[in-house]
Amino acid sequence: MPSAWRWSQWFCLLWLCSLLAGCTHAVVREHHSALSLADARDTWLGTRAHQALAEQTEPDGFALLANGQQAFAARVGLIRQAQRELDIQTYLLGDGQTTRLILSQLLEAAEEGVRVRLLVDDIGAVGQGERLAALSSHPGIHVRVYNPLPVGRGHMLTRVLASVVNPAQQHRRMHNKLWVADNSVAIVGGRNLGDEYFDANDSRNFADLDFATIGAVVPELSRSFDVYWNHGLAQPIERYHAVNSGAWQALKAELATWLDDNADSEYFNELRHRSRNAPPWETLHWGEGLAMWDSPGKLSSATPDWSDTLLGELTEATELSQRLVIISAYFVPTEPGVKRLIELADRGVSVEIITNSLESTDAAVVHGAYAPWRKTLLAHGVRLYELRPEQEAGSDDGMRVPGASASALHIKALSFDDQLFVGSFNADPRSIYWNTELGVLVRSESLMQAFNELVAVGQAPSLSYRVDLTPDGELSWRLEREGEMEILTAEPGNAWRHFNAWLSHTLKLERWL
Repeated sequence: MPSAWRWSQWFCLLWLCSLLAGCTHAVVREHHSALSLADARDTWLGTRAHQALAEQTEPDGFALLANGQQAFAARVGLIRQAQRELDIQTYLLGDGQTTRLILSQLLEAAEEGVRVRLLVDDIGAVGQGERLAALSSHPGIHVRVYNPLPVGRGHMLTRVLASVVNPAQQHRRMHNKLWVADNSVAIVGGRNLGDEYFDANDSRNFADLDFATIGAVVPELSRSFDVYWNHGLAQPIERYHAVNSGAWQALKAELATWLDDNADSEYFNELRHRSRNAPPWETLHWGEGLAMWDSPGKLSSATPDWSDTLLGELTEATELSQRLVIISAYFVPTEPGVKRLIELADRGVSVEIITNSLESTDAAVVHGAYAPWRKTLLAHGVRLYELRPEQEAGSDDGMRVPGASASALHIKALSFDDQLFVGSFNADPRSIYWNTELGVLVRSESLMQAFNELVAVGQAPSLSYRVDLTPDGELSWRLEREGEMEILTAEPGNAWRHFNAWLSHTLKLERWL
């Protein structure tokens, strides 16, 4: 007879297999294209965009969305105002109050005849397959997951276990973030879908940045969505999660009940004051934009040369002789990057970097790949600022995040003299080699002025540490607290964060971060 130990081994193996078990279902995968420009012109949003553009000589208009609640209101507004088509591309999909409201609104829009296409990276869909399949069961809603695995879909643990058979592929993700409504208005930037991206989380929020844009750049962004949507790596969610044809009705009822129970939410009350007839911008900055994105096949090919990536395209399209500003939630410069930055600084270019501090980052292992380069960068005149986690009450300007006990930087923006790039691209190897990314490069005088004001807020000592070298060549962190200036000579952060940063550096994980 088998021993108790042997039985327990068999039981654990069967349990693991049941968790990893997955299957695919025969589902027709249709080719879709964005709304034509002629049809887009006849929509409410298309008419408003055309009217605004008719008074300008520049081809594009841009609004900076730095405030999380405003960024969320703009998205909800687009869902309510779209009449023909709504395309959403995201890396992560949370399960908070903002996402539930968005899903409810998408169902209402589909009921009114709007075609909805939702493209989610498969990592972002882990544990939410049944809900997404229910959403996609509506005739007007189509949901696809990018670079999917058919097994281990229910839990992140089982997903990680399933990924070990092909870790190189599963390390590569679709990181793009994009909204397009009626091929007339687009939102592009760093925000995923989740409460922490819209100042709706009580404990921790992200300072982030988007563009709301109209003009000639919007059809190009729509084209990028179509390229990803119709690529072989984008698969219908129904292939992995079977639900009945009316599952969307149960989902709609569930969401309606939840929204009724939370109708008095302070966050939702703010949205009710927004007019349905208000466009998703208050002030437009006029200029010329260039949409950029990685090829969707980047995830299934060999490691590309950097010149063949979005970074290569961005480098070719920009000029730099005066000032470079990098705002990156995850800043991993690497040896070649550091060499390039100090070359720029040595020839007189002002190089300014804003990233997360060890205290504020949600990925201490990434900080461990950045931290060892600080002394070299500072010695050549590069200026470093690290966002602090604490926020001063009552302030909602720029990168400040009101209402949470802690905050972290999630902005991805680079300015090259008079050009500004905002998108999903971090200054790290993951964005260059492993993920696909998307963004818009803009030349606009008034937009640059608004961005520089945002940069000044982010560099303020009440918000960020200014990292400097002491006369002895050691690091110090300069800050303002309750109106008084302080200088710290030990890097703030608890022992666990320091350990993770040290381990990342020791194991030389830089290239994978």
